[in-house]
Amino acid sequence: MAVECFLFIGMIAAAHGAFLHHPIPAGAVLTVAKPVDSHDPNPQYNYAYNVHNALTGDSKMQHEIRDGDVVRGSYSLVEPDGSLRVVDYTADPVNGFNAVVRKKPAIVKVAVTAPVTLARPLTVAPHRLLFAYPGSAYAHRTLGLIHH
Repeated sequence: MAVECFLFIGMIAAAHGAFLHHPIPAGAVLTVAKPVDSHDPNPQYNYAYNVHNALTGDSKMQHEIRDGDVVRGSYSLVEPDGSLRVVDYTADPVNGFNAVVRKKPAIVKVAVTAPVTLARPLTVAPHRLLFAYPGSAYAHRTLGLIHH
């Protein structure tokens, strides 16, 4: 019932021109504006960006140049295995899109540390529990370690 009332009121309002702020006077000529031709016969652009986020390990870059119908560019990114993927590409109306993909091996940095030796032997108090972590030189009083 509410929908029928709404439709009825809407039809009456439309018939009286209530939806028009300024009713069109009789004999007025409506003209439609032609769309502006925004076609550039020789489009050109140049852009680049670099991302190097030490927190997330995200490292990538891209640059691209367009001159008319020819686009040239390159992008690179560090793969999860640490290698660097580099893609050089071109695109034009004659040859289409062409890409050359290169992969550079990862550069692995190995941290060399000296073995840890304790200056004094550790003894365990008989009434406390000791948790041992292999290779750990970390000692804490709550573990019941006593230095001599």
